[in-house]
Amino acid sequence: MENLKLDTKAGVTLIEMLVVVVIIAVFAAVVGPRLLNQGDKARVVAARQQIENFELAMGQYHLDTGTYPTSEQGLAALRTQPTGVEQWHGPYLQKDVANDPWGHAYQYKYPGGHGDEPDMISLGGDGQPGGEGLNADIVSWK
Repeated sequence: MENLKLDTKAGVTLIEMLVVVVIIAVFAAVVGPRLLNQGDKARVVAARQQIENFELAMGQYHLDTGTYPTSEQGLAALRTQPTGVEQWHGPYLQKDVANDPWGHAYQYKYPGGHGDEPDMISLGGDGQPGGEGLNADIVSWK
């Protein structure tokens, strides 16, 4: 028998490594933005849900007191009884009023400009009135 030598060195070539890195980069370029966009959409949904919770609490406040909190009293009136308000049976929210998902305070106005109920607004991702897309305001009257 002849003396056969088997090459027992196993490894990965530089080209194989580059192919794997390119595949991972393409995957990240395609999937990454979609995942980030889902996070932004989740913030919009969360802001809408918080405004709906405020509306429910405002409805109960209105049933008890006969009016809505003034703009000066704001959303805080859902947690602590405002001075001079009779028949307040709150708190109407389990937790303190949090900021919107982007960290900005919710805007509250009563009397509102869109009917008999108060206006509640999240200024969206940019924290400025107006805006488009993910920076658009999220409002209680739409």
